[in-house]
Amino acid sequence: KGKTDAQNLLLWTGGGGPPRRQAWDLKGRVCDMEEKINKYQTKVKSVNQENEVLKSSVTQSQSRVVEMEKELERQRNVWGFFCHFQMKLSVQESTLARLQATLRDTEEDVRSLKGTVAEQKDELHAGEMERRRLHNTIQELKGNIRVFCRVRPLADGGLSKHIQLPVSDNKMITLAKTEESHTGKTADTQKNYNFSFDRVFGPEASQQEVFEEISLLVQSALDGYNVCCFAYGQTGSGKTYTMEGAEFDEARGVIPRAVQQIFRAAEKLGSQGWEFTFTASFVEIYNETLRDLLYTGKPNKRPEHEIRKSSNNEVTITNLTYEKVTNEDQVLGLIALANQNRSTAQTAQNDRSSRSHSVFQLDIEGVNAGRDVKCKSTLCLVDLAGSERMVKSQSQGERFKEMTAINGSLSNLGIVIAALANKESYVPYRNSKLTYLLQGCLGGNSKTLMFANIAPEPDSFGETLNSLRFASKVSLTSLYLCFPDET
Repeated sequence: KGKTDAQNLLLWTGGGGPPRRQAWDLKGRVCDMEEKINKYQTKVKSVNQENEVLKSSVTQSQSRVVEMEKELERQRNVWGFFCHFQMKLSVQESTLARLQATLRDTEEDVRSLKGTVAEQKDELHAGEMERRRLHNTIQELKGNIRVFCRVRPLADGGLSKHIQLPVSDNKMITLAKTEESHTGKTADTQKNYNFSFDRVFGPEASQQEVFEEISLLVQSALDGYNVCCFAYGQTGSGKTYTMEGAEFDEARGVIPRAVQQIFRAAEKLGSQGWEFTFTASFVEIYNETLRDLLYTGKPNKRPEHEIRKSSNNEVTITNLTYEKVTNEDQVLGLIALANQNRSTAQTAQNDRSSRSHSVFQLDIEGVNAGRDVKCKSTLCLVDLAGSERMVKSQSQGERFKEMTAINGSLSNLGIVIAALANKESYVPYRNSKLTYLLQGCLGGNSKTLMFANIAPEPDSFGETLNSLRFASKVSLTSLYLCFPDET
């Protein structure tokens, strides 16, 4: 017992913890137990809190594991893509090396082809220049001035008996005149008038057939030669139809077909380095007075015009409208405007006869900068007024004055052509406004085509004979040979 008391004393003083309660000290033991329970409860609470913290940490760790697994999967995918693209890159690098080798070979081929192209361009340019020379030689052999005769069909499409066209020769035309016997003792006699031209078109000839004969002449305009085409004949002989035709394609005349050919040919020459500029004008000569057919201003403010010659011998008209054109439709629009403005009046020969000369000019300037070559020319298309005689026309008053002016200008045209044919030192171009204006197209480097249009009616025999005689005089003319205005 003494030992026990000593031990208890030691425990109470801290030497071995609290003393053990006596079995009879139930209250003390209960207190001890409650204290232990409290301690355990506190400890359990602490453990639970730690457990919650650990659970939360586990949850976060699990979330991170999921995220890391996703990231790992993504990285695996990226690595897969990387490996795939690395493989493609390797293939592309191989392809690139092959293409670079091909490129080097191609560049060498290109350099070789450039040299070949340059040589071919030189050959093409030389060929074009040779074509122009040969083309011009052919035109000169055909004659720098040519005359075509075209017979208008009768209303029923036939041909009068007094006009004979040999089947075997498309350059001949014969007028047959039957002369009655005045005594009655001899049979009627027939007198034939034979004419030969560069080409004779019968009444069945189409507009296309007619134009095909002059298309090479139109080409000369782009080659640097002045070209003039004019229609001559009595009123109602088909001059305007030949030059202008009708609206539908098959009936189009020389003017719209020539304009179409010029612009199409210019477009093709563009591939050879040529650039062309076109300037159109349309003038009327009425009673020896010039009128601008492209004038759109007020009638009372219409300016006066004079023909002048520049220092380089180019014929120009003061105050005239000169329109820059770039395509066929623009030109055709200007022609339509000019036709509306052209002077018309009634005559015994034709209710809507044009009583004036109309002159359409298309100035052409071509430049080939790469070759340092230039050319300049004019395409001149003329619809002359009716050439009938005073008696035939039955003109009076103002109409008589018009007829006098028309026949005077046509007569002067014949005089100028005769002077050129005789190679006279002085050619009277200034005798009329028509010849003065056409001076550049009748001499020098020009190529001229005349249509002699004749009417088939028997009562037009006299006018037809006069027209053919005038045309025959023109066909004897040979224009002076001159090189084109090309540098």
